[in-house]
Amino acid sequence: MMSTAVSNRGTRNVKSVFRPLQMLRREFDDLFGHFPMDWEGPWSNNEFQAACDVSETADIFEIRMDVPGIKPDDIAIEVTDEVVHIRGARNEEKDEQGRSYHRMERRSGSFAEAVRLPGTVDAEKVEAEFHDGVLTIMLPKAEISKTRTVKIKADGK
Repeated sequence: MMSTAVSNRGTRNVKSVFRPLQMLRREFDDLFGHFPMDWEGPWSNNEFQAACDVSETADIFEIRMDVPGIKPDDIAIEVTDEVVHIRGARNEEKDEQGRSYHRMERRSGSFAEAVRLPGTVDAEKVEAEFHDGVLTIMLPKAEISKTRTVKIKADGK
């Protein structure tokens, strides 16, 4: 009997079939991520969303965020329990006399992101680096959050 269940662990060929749909979804996320959620409010707000990746190893959680054009001094990071709050601002460039724009896509304004981690961190040991417009935050796991492998005893051994 053949199963009709679909697994997330398909072959490369199956994954490549969905690649155009993934790309379309990213395009929609990028497009609609720039609109305010309050459709009745003003269309021009001064907020943007910074792209963010969250990963983990056995010892740390890591957040990498794209924040080009923002100075490290214009970014604030706060860690509370399992939540990391990241705020920043990109200053608007001054209009130059005699210059007319045909296209303006570079956003200015502020961003705020609250990242919930799947475990508790040692807030005293959190470190952050900034290089080429990428903010990297290393959050060492608290001992209580680290995964521990437990050996199972069989027959009292």
